[in-house]
Amino acid sequence: KHSDLRINTDVSCVFMESCMLPCSFQGGANPVIHWFLLNRKELHVHSYYHNQDQLSLQDQHFKPRTSLFKDQISRGNASLQLTGVKVQDQGRYRCFTSTVTGDKESFINLKVDVDIHQVENSITCSSEGIYPEPELTWSTNPPSNMTFNTPTRVQQTEQQLYNISSSLILSDPGTDVVYSCTISTRRNKRRAALKNSELETSVLCISSNISLTDFSLVWRFNHHQIILNQTNGNRTVSEEWRQHVKSVSESGSLMLQDVTKKQEGTYTCELSSAEETYISNTSLKILKGKIKSREEKSVFGRTQLNNIHFQTNTVK
Repeated sequence: KHSDLRINTDVSCVFMESCMLPCSFQGGANPVIHWFLLNRKELHVHSYYHNQDQLSLQDQHFKPRTSLFKDQISRGNASLQLTGVKVQDQGRYRCFTSTVTGDKESFINLKVDVDIHQVENSITCSSEGIYPEPELTWSTNPPSNMTFNTPTRVQQTEQQLYNISSSLILSDPGTDVVYSCTISTRRNKRRAALKNSELETSVLCISSNISLTDFSLVWRFNHHQIILNQTNGNRTVSEEWRQHVKSVSESGSLMLQDVTKKQEGTYTCELSSAEETYISNTSLKILKGKIKSREEKSVFGRTQLNNIHFQTNTVK
């Protein structure tokens, strides 16, 4: 018996951290589990049968970074734990399970988020594995008369892809300015932003020119925990977050209340329509009663550009 039910799931993982790719099935005797990455060619990620891992065909790229939740397989949990997440891990994964009760396929779309942070007054913006040759620009919000004379380095790889990077020295790291880096090609663009300011309890989404009437909204905490869903004006807030969600603006930004150390972490805002998806990650840390934020914003069309990496270097 073969099941025609196919489940598609989107998962965001943090660069160099661990991530769980969900997959479930109807438990049964002698389960068989196969994980594949479906990029240019199908790569073996992890296999399990005869009640043990079977890794002889595992692609070298994933050694030894994969594991299953062995104590939960009998209950139908085939989820994959992936450690040390890399940008190259991005793509579409297939989870195939088989028992005496039937077969099932699930598909998981993995996107890698790179954490943005700042030390002193230097930011480096870079991206890898892009085609065709990209361009990189810096800007500020609010707009300023700053002249960005920082050089941009472009390198072509053996695979005819492009790596690009640029470093920016902030003239006044303490000012309330959003510094944005945009990497673009003819067909797509990706933007990341770093904000040097203290926020109270407002977690920004994308921008004021987006209306929730045209998009569905999902807020997540630390990439997995759902804070709220909103579609067609209908909003559902998870029970754990009801005491902390004060309001949601017309553009999707989140106003929190009664925030403690437990609410420190990464807040992900995802606005989706049939044509495009906007994703904004904001990391919050409470310092002396205030909240420090750092933001990463990405704009996706039907074709996605590889992730932007932010590194920071101390300039002495």
